[in-house]
Amino acid sequence: MNTATAARGYLRYWIIALVFFDTVINYLDRQTLSVVAPVLRDLFHMSNTEYSYAVFGFMLAYTIMNGVSGRVIDLLGSRRGYLLIMAWWSAAAMAHSLIGGVVGLVVCRFLLGAGEAGNWPGAVKVVAEWFPQRERAFASGIFNSGASVGALIAPPLVAAITLHWGWRASFVMVGSVGLIWMLAWFLFYRVPANHPLLSAAELAHITEGAKDEAREAGPQPPFWLLFRLRFVWALTLSKIFLDPVWYFYIFWFPEYLRRVRGFDLGKIGMYAWIPFLTADAGNLIGGWLSGHLIKRGWSVNAARKFTITLFAALMTGAIPAVLTANVWLAIGLVSCATMGYMGANATIIALPSDVFPRKSVSTVYGIASMGAGFGGMLFGLTTGLVVDHFSYRPVFFASGVMPLICAALIWTLVGRIQPIADEKLRR
Repeated sequence: MNTATAARGYLRYWIIALVFFDTVINYLDRQTLSVVAPVLRDLFHMSNTEYSYAVFGFMLAYTIMNGVSGRVIDLLGSRRGYLLIMAWWSAAAMAHSLIGGVVGLVVCRFLLGAGEAGNWPGAVKVVAEWFPQRERAFASGIFNSGASVGALIAPPLVAAITLHWGWRASFVMVGSVGLIWMLAWFLFYRVPANHPLLSAAELAHITEGAKDEAREAGPQPPFWLLFRLRFVWALTLSKIFLDPVWYFYIFWFPEYLRRVRGFDLGKIGMYAWIPFLTADAGNLIGGWLSGHLIKRGWSVNAARKFTITLFAALMTGAIPAVLTANVWLAIGLVSCATMGYMGANATIIALPSDVFPRKSVSTVYGIASMGAGFGGMLFGLTTGLVVDHFSYRPVFFASGVMPLICAALIWTLVGRIQPIADEKLRR
């Protein structure tokens, strides 16, 4: 072990571990429905279109609240902001146990989406607070891997709970985990400057000599000004074409295995987690790769854009996945696509902190995530209609092409990835 590194300490990685576990819980809560959807659809006689209303309700709230929650977290701070959003979405997750039909399901999904929207803007802020630039993509990959771990754990865990105690118990038991996390966050989290366990050497490493502290002074830039900046609206547009593909896999893949490939609930529990294991690898590899390229002398701009493009290309595996008759090959190809999504997304998450001061990154990523929510909302609703009237084939084809559009927009519209001029953040 490098002596200087050991002396500096690793508290920042304990902090990002907390955010990782928060993200695991986030996905466990949202994936509970995906696993029990076959049970609820049969119980409440729901069509694909009616099921898509529940997906739409989640994404509608998620879209609206991404921009709002990012701003709230920037104003409240990451400690209090995270406690607020976790309390909200845990309560909404447990409320699913009370539903009696489609309307109740849609309402609960809406409430869950409103709370869960704050997780990524909050996590981006924590990364900007606790990591220097060259480590931010890797740190983003660590916390973002919680999404794939949660999605990986959900099928066997929720299926087992449902088979033993029923679907209502699944929502209550999974939703209550967030309350335990809140206690750990309240006791352990502080910003670096106020954390009693942080060494002076690690603080200097995090701030890189505090060379950018002058950018942190002054009031928050107004919301409308941020939205007018080219980087912000271009990043928002690019996420319209990337994130909906992931939402398709998490909300619809178990349904696809049931309706098209003939899997029962037990088999879904046994195999539906595989694409999310490879997604976890994509997070770490994608987050590591752009940081590695920067250390090798690549510019931040080139390293980030190359990594996004490479992993977006992997997502074209969705197209042959729907064409093959071999279900195991299909799962393997979908697994390549989910690895591609997480590798690209771990890099995209780092972009706001590459460009903006820490005081604004949560708001900026929240605005960009509104694009993700808007795209996911429309894609989710369209998926139900297309599957009911045609098949899953057009949806998988779109899932293979849309990430390439995202990469093209990153190259052509976002502009150079570099710190934004201070005068552009003034009223």
